[in-house]
Amino acid sequence: MKTIRTALLTLVAIPMLALAGEPAPAKTQPAKTVEKTSEADCHHPAQPEAAAASPQGGWTLTRGEALKGAPAVKLADLLAKPQEHDGKTVLLEGQVRKACERKGCWMELATAKDAKGPGVRVTFKDYGFFVPLDSAGSTARVEGVVQVAELSDERAKHYESEGAIIARGKDGKPREVQLVASGVELRR
Repeated sequence: MKTIRTALLTLVAIPMLALAGEPAPAKTQPAKTVEKTSEADCHHPAQPEAAAASPQGGWTLTRGEALKGAPAVKLADLLAKPQEHDGKTVLLEGQVRKACERKGCWMELATAKDAKGPGVRVTFKDYGFFVPLDSAGSTARVEGVVQVAELSDERAKHYESEGAIIARGKDGKPREVQLVASGVELRR
């Protein structure tokens, strides 16, 4: 019983002593202004923006930079002839077939008609932003640079462990069309 009483007194007394030690501000002094810490100074990651309601009744979520008006390319055209767009900045629109289930660090776009065919893996510039883990099923507009890549077997296995569908060439090597996005808009 004595131990409990001592613990309770300690819990009450220490905060009271701490408050008593601070001088009260004089009434004639102006209130202190609190300087905001910039996100660059803060060690915590920035809070993700909340999804905004769209006029159609769903929501729209924006990540990364605002879309800047790069030339629009149809997803089916990009998948049919990816080499023509390799290294170019484009605007793509498609259905999010899959998103990284661990962090949201990638998503896979596919055409609504061909959900089991090849898709485009979208990663995010400088690993600077992610999408929600439950992004699958959303419609996405993404702007970024197209890359045609041959993956290592290790990387392909990693993506497959996260639920991705990896296409393999006739030689059995994993290949994919990628887009490194600078900005993303998701809609539901």
